Amino acid sequence: MDDLRVNQEVVIPATELEWRFDPAGGPGGQHANRSSTRVELRYDIAESAAFDDALRERVIDQLGSEAPHGVLTIRVGESRSQWRNRQIARRRLVDKLRRAMRPPAPPRRQTRRTRASQERRLADKRARSETKQLRRRPEID
Repeated sequence: MDDLRVNQEVVIPATELEWRFDPAGGPGGQHANRSSTRVELRYDIAESAAFDDALRERVIDQLGSEAPHGVLTIRVGESRSQWRNRQIARRRLVDKLRRAMRPPAPPRRQTRRTRASQERRLADKRARSETKQLRRRPEID
């Protein structure tokens, strides 16, 4: 397999990807029972040369429990084809790493509601209350 390009700066060498293949089971008869089509892709982020230290730490923090001890494992057994499952696993690995590499969003600064929006909200509440009042059974004295 080829090296795996995550983005412009990060390229994972194919030698750092650890593959394992098992019979997938499930429907498919003898083919499913005898063919090792399920794929397990392991990638050790903590030991990888593809990341600098700061980015490696952010990726491991973002992945959290998905990458215990800095090792990300992806299992795919959707297709009856090992080749197809390998392609799916590579794509999922890239997607997870791209999401984890995104810089954190700046914290939200709280803003006050405008006077007009507060008045609209209160007017809507009054109208709703009136609607519900009209639905009640009339009081008979």
